[in-house]
Amino acid sequence: MPVWGWILIAAVVVIAVLAVIVARSVSSRKRTERLKGRFGPEYDRTVGQVGEQSAAEDELAARERKREKLDIVPLSPEAQAKFADSWRTVQIEFVDNPSSAVGAADRLVIHVMRERGYPIDDFDQRAADISVDHPKVVENYRTAHSIFLSQERGDVGTEDQREAFVHYRALFEKLLETDENTDKPKETRA
Repeated sequence: MPVWGWILIAAVVVIAVLAVIVARSVSSRKRTERLKGRFGPEYDRTVGQVGEQSAAEDELAARERKREKLDIVPLSPEAQAKFADSWRTVQIEFVDNPSSAVGAADRLVIHVMRERGYPIDDFDQRAADISVDHPKVVENYRTAHSIFLSQERGDVGTEDQREAFVHYRALFEKLLETDENTDKPKETRA
C-alpha cells in the first residue's frame, strides 16, 4: 500500500477517535444538565457527599431507576383528608408537648409514605426515594429526622423542635399532593 494510503487510514482513525471523544463529552454534559435540572440542590449535595461527579451521577441515575420500579400511588381523597386531620392534631399537640409532636410528625410522614407505596424500612433509602420525586424538600426531611434523632438523645431545645416540625410539614404537604404528575419521573410526564 502506498504511503498516502496509510496516511489516509491514520487520518480516518484519528477523526473517528475524536468523534467518539466529542460524542461522549456531549453525552456526559447532557446527562449532567439533566440530573442537575431534575435533582436541583440534591445533585450538589450528592456530588459533595460522594466526592466524584461521575460516581454521584451514577448514584442519582440509580435512584431514578429504582424509583421507576416503585408503584407510588396518589392518596385517595378520604386518605388525604384523614392524614390532613392527623397533621392538624399533631400540630396542635406541638404547643403543649413539642418533643412528642416531633415524634408524631416523623411517624405520620412515614405512614403517608407507606400509604403512597414508598419502602419505609431504612431512613437513608426513604430519603433517596423521596429525592427523586421531591428533590427540593428532601433536605428538609434529612434535617428534621436528624433533629428527631438528637431529640431522642435529649440534645435539642424547643427552637430545634420547631425547626424539625416545619421541615416535616414541608415534606408532608408534598406527600399529600394529589397531582399525579408530581409522582411520576419527569421523562414519563412529557
